[in-house]
Amino acid sequence: MPLRVYNVLTRRKEEFEPTQEGRVHMYVCGPTVYDHSHIGHAKLYVSMDTIVRYLRYQGYTVRYVQNITDVGHLLDTGEDRIMKGARRDRLEPMELVERYTRSYFKDMDALGVVRPDISPRASGHIPEQIALAQTLIDKGHAYEAGGSVYFDVSSWPEYGKLSGRRVDEMQSGARIAVLDEKRHPADFALWKKAEPEHILQWDSPWGRGYPGWHAECSVMAQKYLGQPFDIHGGGLENIFPHNEGELAQSEAAQGVPFANYWLLAGTLSLDGVKMSKSLGNTITIKEAVSRWRPLIIRAFMLSTHYRNPVDFSERAVQAAGKGWERINSAALRVRRRLGSAPDGDADPGFHDFSAAKRAEFLDHMDDDFNASAALGVLHEFTRGVNTLLGAAEEPTRGTLEEADGFYRQLAGDVLGILSEEVADSSSAEREAGLIELLIELRSQMRESASWAEADRVRARMKDLGVVLEDGPEGTTWRIAEEG
Repeated sequence: MPLRVYNVLTRRKEEFEPTQEGRVHMYVCGPTVYDHSHIGHAKLYVSMDTIVRYLRYQGYTVRYVQNITDVGHLLDTGEDRIMKGARRDRLEPMELVERYTRSYFKDMDALGVVRPDISPRASGHIPEQIALAQTLIDKGHAYEAGGSVYFDVSSWPEYGKLSGRRVDEMQSGARIAVLDEKRHPADFALWKKAEPEHILQWDSPWGRGYPGWHAECSVMAQKYLGQPFDIHGGGLENIFPHNEGELAQSEAAQGVPFANYWLLAGTLSLDGVKMSKSLGNTITIKEAVSRWRPLIIRAFMLSTHYRNPVDFSERAVQAAGKGWERINSAALRVRRRLGSAPDGDADPGFHDFSAAKRAEFLDHMDDDFNASAALGVLHEFTRGVNTLLGAAEEPTRGTLEEADGFYRQLAGDVLGILSEEVADSSSAEREAGLIELLIELRSQMRESASWAEADRVRARMKDLGVVLEDGPEGTTWRIAEEG
């Protein structure tokens, strides 16, 4: 079946057709780097990473751009997040940005999130943001007031089409207080006048200042992906005002659609309550990975469809962990058995089973990247693999290679949940090589009648889970079944 995605802009599933055949341009709103990332970020970026992984698995060349917000993100109080964080940690603003940018990427690496192709920073694109503001003024969609520049929402009749909000129902600019200098409460800043004590400020035609939060994504997406580009990803909680502002100012400036498909991920709560620093119920990714293996957290995030909300709890993560262990244990047993498997093609029955499960997996992923359902297929496949490995007849190399390829491609390349122990084929090869070396040394002991030493090697290998079986044609080995 063709890939179908749920487009938040049109509120329906649509067949995915990229602007350029074989290529996908994708932009995702990145973090504001003023503190360590929390598990809500894990939900968002694991979801977006899985989308990118699947597109690449299907043969698309993906250019994935994810920005770093290091200036211009205002709190409800009108205070800049970066400035507040710098005062909290007693750092220079750019020192703070460097610290938490590195922290963010380290967290993403732990969760198996593939780094974006381009990670542009807002502070590195000030000229483009000034140019956007000037273009919108020239086209009658923005105005200067008191050294700041605001987008005039009344000039753009389509404002609100992404979030479904009506301009006449909007009483405030959402994240910043209503200012007297604004013509309409919903007008949002393209450029903000900086007070003298504000460290992050630049020259502009309207005086010293800094860009509004929404401007950065518009200019960086347009610069690196063109307009329109294919996919705009992000979190559903930012649909208003951020995504709405991006879309309006970009289309008003360029006169063409901004992004063709909007894929927005659902939110994450903690034990049934929305995470909030004011409530003291946030968990950083670093705290989470100190309690659970990072890929278990990733598997948990994939256990719910990316568009749906998910509740993070001890019990839910433990359940995801048990499922993750079953998958990786079976995959590891397959890799270990490969070294001693008898030659032969894949068993026809297992081949048909594997092909059917692969088709089911791909059908789910083609249905708006339904990784949770695909994960369910992976569990069904694992039950079949465990039956295979527990059978009296030793599976052939061809059969085990088919199972290994299934895990590597679908659990590894697409879902990103294979442990390093399983994913690293060289590790399994080294392990098999060491076993063969021990068997050779034991054979030499037996030839020299060193029976006690040979028996000790055999017993020790059995303790380590490797069973040696002596026969007329020599010694073979297998990994002992668990339990």
